Parts: sequence; structure tokens; C-alpha cells
Amino acid sequence: MGLVIGLGGLLSACGASQTSVIAAPTGPPQPGGRLRVGLAGGGAADSLDAHSSVSTTDIARVVNLYESLVYRDENYELKPLLATKVTPSPDALVWTVDLRPDVLFHDGRPVTGKDVAASFKRIINPDDPKSGAAALAILDDVVIINDHRVEFRLNSPNAAFDDALGQYTLGIVPADYDPANPVGTGPFKYKSFAPGRNSVFVRNEHYWRDNEPYLDELEILNFSDEDALINALLSTQVDAIGQIPLALLEVIDADPRISILQSETGAWMPFTMRVDRPPFDDNRVREAFRLVVDRQQMIEQVLSGNGSLGNDMYSPFDPGYPSHLPQRVQDIARAKELLADAGYPDGLTVELVTAPIQSGAVEAAQVFAQQAAAAGITVKIRQVDVTTFFGDSYLQWDFAQDFYYTRNYLPQVNASTLPTSPFNETHWDHPEFTALVKKATGTVDPQERNALIAQAMEIEYNEGGYIIWGHANQADAYQQYVAGLVPNRTGLALSGFEFRRVWLGGNAS
Repeated sequence: MGLVIGLGGLLSACGASQTSVIAAPTGPPQPGGRLRVGLAGGGAADSLDAHSSVSTTDIARVVNLYESLVYRDENYELKPLLATKVTPSPDALVWTVDLRPDVLFHDGRPVTGKDVAASFKRIINPDDPKSGAAALAILDDVVIINDHRVEFRLNSPNAAFDDALGQYTLGIVPADYDPANPVGTGPFKYKSFAPGRNSVFVRNEHYWRDNEPYLDELEILNFSDEDALINALLSTQVDAIGQIPLALLEVIDADPRISILQSETGAWMPFTMRVDRPPFDDNRVREAFRLVVDRQQMIEQVLSGNGSLGNDMYSPFDPGYPSHLPQRVQDIARAKELLADAGYPDGLTVELVTAPIQSGAVEAAQVFAQQAAAAGITVKIRQVDVTTFFGDSYLQWDFAQDFYYTRNYLPQVNASTLPTSPFNETHWDHPEFTALVKKATGTVDPQERNALIAQAMEIEYNEGGYIIWGHANQADAYQQYVAGLVPNRTGLALSGFEFRRVWLGGNAS
């Protein structure tokens, strides 16, 4: 409440002076200007390394300094970036990538197959693996065919390997890359960097897209908390901010100078149940817990209505998503029956570990506890700080939460839902499910693959260790004079941090 009251004072002052409102820009994009972007998070460990981004501010820098071979656009469609074509062999063991012939690095050198091979060698270096290494465990070698063609040779078939290549952690860098002198192909070049404070970038005059970027300079500023971030926007210290609390949308939108950008996403903040330990080793208990959730109420109370219903399955934009499965709704009577059948006729008590890992996480835990009580489930909330949550006990909690951005199904499964996954927090190990995923992964025909994916998803829907109650919208805010920001399904803030398309109008500073 303190934040809302504080913002209200600023908003009242702004509303009293309508002359300070700059009209939203119209017409074609105008070149020039400096965009100041405010983001919460980051610190002394901030990095410009193309392959080691962790914080939100890291990701924003990486997206603008470097580019991957393919990427997910604002509609979550896989599109070429530094590649012109990505083609699998019939057995999905060899993927041939053709490179754009007209791309230069920031220092003016051409991008070649040698740089692509060196970039991936750096990422999967066993002595110093980078963020994207886990998704590349099946990669045996990158073979240089010529300056503009390479082959990715895998040790097992993967029909979705092109999706794996579309990650911001897989930017292409020169063969002699040094993160202390960050050179990439992105729309902006490095100018200065103060970890935990700010970073400044200038227009890349060698950029391969015609006329882009429009801006002369981009500055990304770190803020320690959401209060400071929002007040910086309202006092015009920054031009745009990412990831604002959904509960404050109406308050911020009341300022006539500010525009809100809302994006429907596939992001999800699940409750995680360890299926290998009681009480969640009994699927009747897991089903009961899924049935106690009033999903619409959760969206209203946690997301202020700014989200879509979840149905205990992730990857809602995947073409294999089984939309025919009935939407799960709250059923307290059935939940009680299931608990009684599982040996808990008088209900049970569980501990739910939560932390402010994402806006709304702690609130979701509180709402779940209230809803579960109707079925005789006593939820004892244990709130810890983020460092503790992601510390030594991360992935070991019996009942907890997590957060993921939008991904398609097979990449997400590889990350979180196989016995070999690095983030298998539910300790899910289902032989039939694993076999379906393996078969889908090696199936090149998209219709056959989507059918297999739907079968695997249905198993998780019926037996899995996740409670996925909703998909939160991504909400950002910006000054009226900022143009070029569009809704983006990836879950990354401010149009997926694609500032190459942003331009400033009116009398913007």
C-alpha cells in the first residue's frame, strides 16, 4: 500500500499539468535520440558475456549486442536471424545452417562459419559450460562446410533442434571473442558498462537490417526495487520500464503521459509437487491438489485479471498442445474424495516453500492456502528469500513454486521434466512419457510429432507434478513519445527487448 499511495501523489501532480503530455508519435519512424530503459534487478555480477546471461538486465543487454541463428518473434513464431535457412537431414541427426552473406560484426569483420563453430565450442566447453550448454547435450560437432554454411551433427535425433538454436543465450560471436571487449552482430554496439548501475550502447552502423536501429543510443539502467523503478518512469528519469507489477497497472495507467504495453504470454509460475515423496507420490493427492484451485480467482487476485487460464500443461503456444482436454475447474467435493481414498479422510498438512521469485509468487501461495483449506488441506507457508530458494535446496523442496518464460514443449521438457533434466524439480520419471518424448524428438514430420506431443502432455495433465493455474500477461510501461513497442508472446519485457525497432517522437529528450 505504501507504494500505491506514493505513486498516487505523483500521478495527481502529473494529471494537474496536461501541458506536459507529449502526443504519441505518428507517421514513419524517425531516426536519432537516446532511449533510457529501466529494469529491476542485476548487481555486481552483471555481465556482457554473450553466453552467460542470468539477470533481466543481462538478457536485455545480450539481445541488443548479439544475435542467434534463429529467434522467436513477437508472435512466438520461429524466424531466421543470422541464418537464412535451417534444414534437418531425414533422420534429424544433421542440421545444415545457411548463413546470411551480408552480416558484419561490430568491428566490421564478416561473420563466417568459423565464427559459428567457435561460438558453439565456447558454449559447450566442458571445462567452462555456458548457460545454453544443457540444451546442447546432443551436439557432437559443428562442421564448417564453407564461409556461409555449417553442419550441426548430433549424437541422437532431434527434430526440434532448430528451436533449441533460437535462444538468446546462443549469440554468434567472433572466433577470437573476448567478453571484456564485447563484439557481436546486434543492432547496438558497446560503449560503457558499470555493473549493477547502467550500460550504454550506440547504433551499429554495420547492422544488416535496412534502416535499423533508429536510435542513436540505448541506455539500460538497473534499479534495486520496483518502487524506485516506477518512480523513475513517473519522474521522467527513464523512457520505458519492464515487468511492472500487474496490481499497479491501473494506478500507472492513470498518468496521461504513460502508456501500458500488455502481452499475452506462455509464461507460467507453477506449484511443484515432488512425485517421489509422500504425500505427492500418490497421484490421487496430486489430482486433489489440482482440483482445489479456483483458477479464475487466482488470476483475479494474483494477476489482477491480467492473464489466461492454465490447465496444468505448459507450452500453450505449441502446435501439439491438446486443446481438446477439458479445462480443469475447482471441485472441492471430488478433492475430498480423492484425499480420503489416499488415506487422508480428515485432510492433511503440507509445507509450501515460497519466495518473491517473480511478481505474484508469494501472493499465489497465500491464495492457494486459502482455497485448499476448503478441502481440509492445511498449507503452512514458509517464505524464504530468493537466494535461499535458489540455493542448495532448490529442486529438493517437496512442495514449492517456480517460474518459466514461454517455451515450446520439447525444449521445456528437456529443461524440466525428464529424469536427465537440469531442473526436474518434481522428480518426474515416467517411462511411457519419456518414451513418447524421445519418439517425438526424433520425428521430423510435424503432424506425427504434434500427435506424440499431445499424448505426452495428456499424461502430465493426468499424472504430472505441476499445478499450472494460469499464464500471466507481461506488463511494461513507457512514455507516450516512445514508439515501436509491440506485444510480445515470449514473456521477455518491452517487446522482447528488441529495441532496434524503437524510435522517439515529439519533443522527447
